[in-house]
Amino acid sequence: MSSALYSGGAPSSDMSATVQVVPQGFEVSGTEDLHYAFKFASGVFDLSQSVLHDCYEKWGRVLAVMDANVEGLYGAQVRAYFEHHKISCMIHVMPGGEMHKTMTTMLSLVDAFDKFGLIRKEPVLVIGGGLVTDVTGYACASYRRSSNFIRVPTTLIGLIDAAVSIKVGINHGKLKNRLGAYHAPMLTVLDFNFLRTLAENQIRNGFAELIKISSVMDTQLWADMVKYGPQLVATAFGRRSAPMGQTIDGGWEGTKNGCSHVISPSEVSLGELAEIADSICYRGIKIMLELETPNLHEIMLDRVIAFGHTWSPTLELTPVVPLRHGHAIMIDMAFSATLAWKRGYITAEEREELHKLAHDVGLSLDHEVFNENLLEAGTAAILKTRDGKQRFAVPRPIGSCFFINDATTSELASALATHKEIVGASFPDLAATSGVGKDAYVDSQDLGMEPSLLLAPASMKVLDTYRGENGTLVDGNVVLQCGC
Repeated sequence: MSSALYSGGAPSSDMSATVQVVPQGFEVSGTEDLHYAFKFASGVFDLSQSVLHDCYEKWGRVLAVMDANVEGLYGAQVRAYFEHHKISCMIHVMPGGEMHKTMTTMLSLVDAFDKFGLIRKEPVLVIGGGLVTDVTGYACASYRRSSNFIRVPTTLIGLIDAAVSIKVGINHGKLKNRLGAYHAPMLTVLDFNFLRTLAENQIRNGFAELIKISSVMDTQLWADMVKYGPQLVATAFGRRSAPMGQTIDGGWEGTKNGCSHVISPSEVSLGELAEIADSICYRGIKIMLELETPNLHEIMLDRVIAFGHTWSPTLELTPVVPLRHGHAIMIDMAFSATLAWKRGYITAEEREELHKLAHDVGLSLDHEVFNENLLEAGTAAILKTRDGKQRFAVPRPIGSCFFINDATTSELASALATHKEIVGASFPDLAATSGVGKDAYVDSQDLGMEPSLLLAPASMKVLDTYRGENGTLVDGNVVLQCGC
C-alpha cells in the first residue's frame, strides 16, 4: 500500500478542553467545532467535473456505496469518472428499501469497509437517497468509532431535507430510526441533475418538504412555490420536458385549477423553470441549514422544521402498505393549517392556498385512518419525543412559525371534523380516496420488498388498534412502529 494512502484527510472538527481539579476528582469542560461543507455541482460525474477528483486524488482510490437502483442508473458513469481520473474505484451495492434499514445491512457495510482496508480519515463515498446515506453514515459513525464520508444525494428529499441534517441511523426491530448517531459528513455534493431520472412520485414526495419550510419561514419562497409548484413537479424541477415515459408536444403536462393541463412553453421555458427551481432549492436548503445548524443535536425542541411531523410519524405507518413520507407530512400540514385557521392564526385564503397547492401537485390532504384515535395516539407518541410538550408547529401567518402547547383533545377533534368537511367540499375529485393524492403509498423500491406481501388476501385493510400508550400498532402485519 502506497504511503500516499496514509496522508490523512481534512479534519472535520476542532476540539479544545480544560481539566480542572475539583474536590474528590476532576471536571472536564470542552467544545468541538464542526467543519463540513456543501457544494453545488452540475453533473458531478461528468469527466470535466473536479469536485470528487479533488477529494480522492490524494487517496488514489475510493469505496463507493449505493443501492442496486442507483448502481443501475449511475454505476457505469461513476466507474468511468474515477477511471478517467486514474482513481481506483470499488462499488459496494447495499440492499435498498425500508426493510433493509437494519443492523444486518449496517454490519455488512462495516465488513465492506474492513475488506477495503478503510483508513481512519479516508472518506467513504455515499451515493443515493436518504436511506442509503442514513445507513452508511451510521456505519461510518461506528467504524473505528468515527470514519469520514462524503454524501451525494440523488433524490429530492435527499437533496433538500436529509442532506441538511447530520443525523444517521437505522431501524431496530419495528422501531423506526431508533438507533443512530449525530455524525457530519466531510462534504455533501448537491447535484440537481439527478432529478432527471427520479420518478415523478418521488419528486412529489420531496416537494412536500419544500412546502413545509416555505410555508412557515419565507413568504417569497412560498409565493414561488405556489406560482410554479405544478410545473416543478411535472418537469422534475426543470430537468426534463415531460413526465418520465411520456412525450408531450408543445409543452409538458401538469395540473392547473385541479385539472390536467398542458403547460405551454410561452408560460415559462424549461430553462427558466430550471433556474427558478434552483433558486427555490437553494433558498430552502439555506433556510434549513440556518435553522438546524445551531441545534444539530436537537437539544432545543421547538423546531420549525417539525412542521408536518407531529401526527405524520403515526399516520405514515398506519395503513398496511405505508404512506410515502411526503404524503403523510402533507396531511399533517394540511390539518395543522386548518387548526391554525380555526385559531385565527392564518386567514381562510392562506389555508385555501396551502390546501390547493398540495392538491394541485398531487399530494394527499386527508386519509380515512386520520381520525380521532390516530390524533390521540400520535399526540401521545410525540409528547415523549418533545419532552412532554406538544410543540405543534403551525403557520402564524404563512411565512412564520408558532408553537401550540395548549391544544385540548376536544379542540383537535373539532378541527379534524372541520378539516374533513373542507377537504370534501373543496376537492370533490378526492372523495373516492378520502383525500389521498397520487401514488401516495410506498412501492417495492421504497420498501425493499413487494408491498403486496403486506396486504391481507382480500384487499388492503386498515389498522385501528394501537399498542400501549405510545400509539404503536399492534397488528403483526405492520412493518415498523411509529416514532423517530
